[in-house]
Amino acid sequence: MKKIFKALKFTCLSLFTTLCFVACDKEFVNVKSNVIGEENANFNTDNNSIPILAYNKKLSALQINNLSANLFGVYNDLAYGSTTASIVTQVVPNSFNPDFGENPEIESVILRIPYFSKPDGTDNEGNTTYSIKDSLFGNANAPIKLSIYQNNYFLRDFNPDSEGAQNYFSNGNSGNETDNFALTENATINFDEYKGELLYKDENFTPSSEVIVVTTGEGDDETSERLTPSIRVPLDKAFWETLIFDKEGQPELSNSNNFKNYFRGLHIKAEATGDNGNMVLLDLGSTDSSITINYTKDSTVEGERVDATYVLKFSENRLNTIINKYDQVTLTNGNTETGDDKLYLKGAEGSMAVVELFSGEAEYKDENDNVSILPAIDAFKKTYRKLDENGDYIKENDKYVLKKLINDVQLVIYEDENMPTPPPVDDKDYHHADRIYAFDIKNDLPTIDYLIDQTDDPSNPFNSKLISLGRRFKDDNGRAKYKIRLTEHIKNILLRDSTNTKLGLVLSTNVTATQNAEILNSEDDVKNIPAAAFLTPRGTILHGTKESVPQDRRMRLDVFFTKPK
Repeated sequence: MKKIFKALKFTCLSLFTTLCFVACDKEFVNVKSNVIGEENANFNTDNNSIPILAYNKKLSALQINNLSANLFGVYNDLAYGSTTASIVTQVVPNSFNPDFGENPEIESVILRIPYFSKPDGTDNEGNTTYSIKDSLFGNANAPIKLSIYQNNYFLRDFNPDSEGAQNYFSNGNSGNETDNFALTENATINFDEYKGELLYKDENFTPSSEVIVVTTGEGDDETSERLTPSIRVPLDKAFWETLIFDKEGQPELSNSNNFKNYFRGLHIKAEATGDNGNMVLLDLGSTDSSITINYTKDSTVEGERVDATYVLKFSENRLNTIINKYDQVTLTNGNTETGDDKLYLKGAEGSMAVVELFSGEAEYKDENDNVSILPAIDAFKKTYRKLDENGDYIKENDKYVLKKLINDVQLVIYEDENMPTPPPVDDKDYHHADRIYAFDIKNDLPTIDYLIDQTDDPSNPFNSKLISLGRRFKDDNGRAKYKIRLTEHIKNILLRDSTNTKLGLVLSTNVTATQNAEILNSEDDVKNIPAAAFLTPRGTILHGTKESVPQDRRMRLDVFFTKPK
């Protein structure tokens, strides 16, 4: 099947109007330009579309340890199905070889894990209030079951079969919808078979954005502390007395390795209690995430007691287990020959899209209007590069000389308007905050357009990387679409013969996060994905490049250029 390079001709003035519209679309930052009359211009402007091919890749066995954050809860996506996320984590004391004093007695044991929250105002007393909406998926009022168990499976820091760290991988599509699994290079682990004592249970857990006020002392000594929104629950005192206080002076509390082997951490398990649920992004790496043992001991003053604490932190060796029940769609690898009509972008061991630029063949017309059919990449180069009298490319200063100047290149992507979604909330539709992240599959890196994009604000991912990764918007026909800028990516191919690598597209709620997650035993070009794509349970469905997709909704790569008269 041949794909044709066709040029749509515009007058100078109409193209400038088009470019101004493109530049000022709300999905890209504004670009100011001057418009000159066509009669005064010594160049023509034009555009054409490069042949591309896009297809699905099902994701499985994704790295789930050492993530920057962790999902917890139950999320139901109407277009896909349900995802349940639990956490298995090591904990380590802040200090070793403790001296608990004389006659120590535990008053309370408190586990606290903050949500990712942002200040959003003040209350009537001038105190800061917070929002957790950026880390909340699903319905905050739909309860789930939260259980905290002792974990009896030893999480290794190092892989005995290599010199590197031990990675763990997801197994969310195992078919078992109740137990939490993980994979290593040579083993399948069912963490539910290693559950120890139940330390806490809440049959109706819902996350709250309320500030937690902790009051200590009495009378004149009373003090209050305001804590950001968190999971904050009491744990069984007797368990920790036996685990910690009874081991004072013993090797178990003498160093980190001994302690990790002695107490192998916690299994924080989420379970559905109904058709809906809630899922939150937890900050276990925060300095505020801890298990705090509050106790009293004898004072040096006879008859008095003093307060003390012993604190344990969550180690970096923690992982997210995933259980997927995709009962609305079957995710499969796509057709690498014809492309797919629908592209499924789904987080939490779901699916991504692969885009091949310059796919197939294209029509090339030379200066004498002779037409030939060439591989698309060759047709592109001959169209834009200057040729000498022998038909060879002209090169100066290690760059190819161009006869047409590339102004802008945009990957235009349309959302499937028939995708089932919940009703709007606060006058915003369900997918309004979705972002699409594009990356270089071969090099496991963001695109060069992303790397040089200065609109970077890690504290506000929705408004970051607006030049390279446009926000979702709706055109004049009400069709939801995205634009990914690939101008420098294409220029590098044209000017420097850089490799025409495949691009990956994933859904991300944090496009500023570029850390990668490995795929276990990958058998194709995709060896890693951006870890941020795992850390969202959300999904969207896009129109692909298959010829059955209507032309006005088909994914395309538009090139805008200038040619001297």
